[in-house]
Amino acid sequence: MTNDTSDDARLRLAVQKSGRLADDSFDLLERCGLKVRRSRTELYARIEALPIDLLLVRDDDIPGLVASGASDLGIVGGNVFEEEQLSGEAKGAQRIAPLGFSRCRLCIAVRKGEGYEGPKDLAGLSIATSYPAITGRWLEENGSDARTVMMTGAVEIAPRLGIAEAICDIVSTGATLDANGLRVAETIFRSEALLIGSERPLSEAKKRTLDALTARIQGVMRSRDAKYVMMNAPRDAIDAIRDVLPGADAPTVIDLAGPGEMVALHVLSTDQVVWEHLEELKGLGASAILVLDVDKMLS
Repeated sequence: MTNDTSDDARLRLAVQKSGRLADDSFDLLERCGLKVRRSRTELYARIEALPIDLLLVRDDDIPGLVASGASDLGIVGGNVFEEEQLSGEAKGAQRIAPLGFSRCRLCIAVRKGEGYEGPKDLAGLSIATSYPAITGRWLEENGSDARTVMMTGAVEIAPRLGIAEAICDIVSTGATLDANGLRVAETIFRSEALLIGSERPLSEAKKRTLDALTARIQGVMRSRDAKYVMMNAPRDAIDAIRDVLPGADAPTVIDLAGPGEMVALHVLSTDQVVWEHLEELKGLGASAILVLDVDKMLS
């Protein structure tokens, strides 16, 4: 790929400046072979392997930056993007691909000891949340007249302060809820990091960079669970072995020296290989089975 390094040809990618999503985003870029060179201000960084500039910003600002065209791409939590889309703040931005990391869930939580059998039990309650659009949509879909109370942080203390009777917030382990006398009642949205892009047309140079970037990202994602499996096996067991290995491509078959019907098989399995698979392979006559991690893949 030809690297056009002029500023108007460089793709702009907005990522979270710091936090869990930032750590996961930089890890993804590194696995894509894209080393990040930060500036002193740490609001801007440059990638040399591909003509990409990073904008280091708050995650809440990413959908708006992409929608306005200030950034061509963004890596953002699905919960943030969904909220901004529903509220109309991210019109002009579109999903490109889920990225499979920074997973979390948005949950309605009520006080411990309070009975909860379904959405009807929320009738007439106030629910504190940083996600009023997602929460409001779920309440409407479930016929509840509960109202939302907007909070931008420390949502879990709202019931204790008398601000609301319940909350709707991001939950990972549930430890924060437990510490504040709350428990999960409903999971209303599941989230993961997304690659999003502007709906505005890109130049041909930027399109080429986007194609190269997405190919690398897809390769990294495919390699996460992929394994390269090598073994010796009877030739007449090849089809059965392919059936055992999840997501197996056509194997490479290599004749072994000497007489006999044993061959060496090399198989790329794109799904997780577990001990039960190896035991099945052994039952089919395979031996000297090796399972190797895959660092990079490019289709």
